[in-house]
Amino acid sequence: MKLNLTIAIPVRNEENNLPGCLAAIGDDLAEKIVIIDSGSTDRTCEIAEERGVEVIKFNWDGRFPKKRNWYLRNFTPETEWVLFLDADEYLTEDFKTELRTVLSDKDNSKVGYWLSYTIYFLGRQLKGGYPLRKLALFKVGAGEYERIDEEQWSSLDMEVHEHPLLEGEIGVIKSKIDHQDFRGVSHYVVKHNEYASWEAGRFLKAYNYSQLEKTWTWKQKVKYRLMRSPLIGPAFFCGSYFLMGGFKDGSRGLVFAILKMAYFTQVYCKIQEKSDLRISA
Repeated sequence: MKLNLTIAIPVRNEENNLPGCLAAIGDDLAEKIVIIDSGSTDRTCEIAEERGVEVIKFNWDGRFPKKRNWYLRNFTPETEWVLFLDADEYLTEDFKTELRTVLSDKDNSKVGYWLSYTIYFLGRQLKGGYPLRKLALFKVGAGEYERIDEEQWSSLDMEVHEHPLLEGEIGVIKSKIDHQDFRGVSHYVVKHNEYASWEAGRFLKAYNYSQLEKTWTWKQKVKYRLMRSPLIGPAFFCGSYFLMGGFKDGSRGLVFAILKMAYFTQVYCKIQEKSDLRISA
């Protein structure tokens, strides 16, 4: 029996990842699967249509709303629940079993769930490092992703680090989703350069509008305080590699922690480059 659930997959040029993502979902899990496409130039849309999956075209105007909120507002799912899934995220059997148990519970009072993900790097799953968690499953109408009026200061048309703001109790699904990306290290570096520009722009907006902080999780508050300091990169490295067990992955864990350290150092530099405030530690 299918769950009262819509799985929404925002995509752009995901022909390598999408087939495995759809296969992992299967045909009997959700009432509806939908692709939200941002002008793919490869076979992404054809792959979805061959599987009988609806494709919705999205063209961003550089302002709010971005892709997920735009979908929620303009194509509101008719199901009770919506799960936002990236094309490089693969539902495991353990996750689907726990998902069925949770969503089939008639006494369930939760409005959303934090989900956990495995992380793959250089072809193998990482054992250590900071865990990857997202609030990606919630009841339709319980809320939407936090609003950031970007006004074209980034090229990212989808909510990446924004999280949903929900009214009600939030739970946790323990079984993990596999997060794998087959586009290689070059794509990773390019995308994280875009993410760093977004993080810097978002920090400067938050610095000028203190009301935004009221909507943040405690992890966001810690991260944005650390962004005032050039030590954010080394702090992340030490936390990831030593405290969170990145050393368990040998050279892969070391390189992954170094790349993340470089990312956060890049964010700090972009903040300083863009800011006349020259925020000190």
